[in-house]
Amino acid sequence: MAQVTISLNGREYTVGCGAGEEARIRELARGVDTRMRKFGPQAGQIGEARLLVMMLLTMADELFEARSGANGQGLPGFADGLTALAKRIETVAERLEAAKI
Repeated sequence: MAQVTISLNGREYTVGCGAGEEARIRELARGVDTRMRKFGPQAGQIGEARLLVMMLLTMADELFEARSGANGQGLPGFADGLTALAKRIETVAERLEAAKI
């Protein structure tokens, strides 16, 4: 397994990926970092974990809208899955904040 170091909101993270996927991971990280930097000032001083949660929910909403528009029918169960994912992300964010990460 390959590893790549990415930067999000001024912090570096080393993540694993498949061999040959390093460039794609860096590209995705640059896009996420750009969005975080734009989203951050709107959110105020909420902490990095909550900023990530809010940004991920916004991106998930955009993905849902894009997929719904593509087939005109929406995705059965997607909203329920998104709600469950949002709850899991919130739990992780709370744990991160409690651990001061």
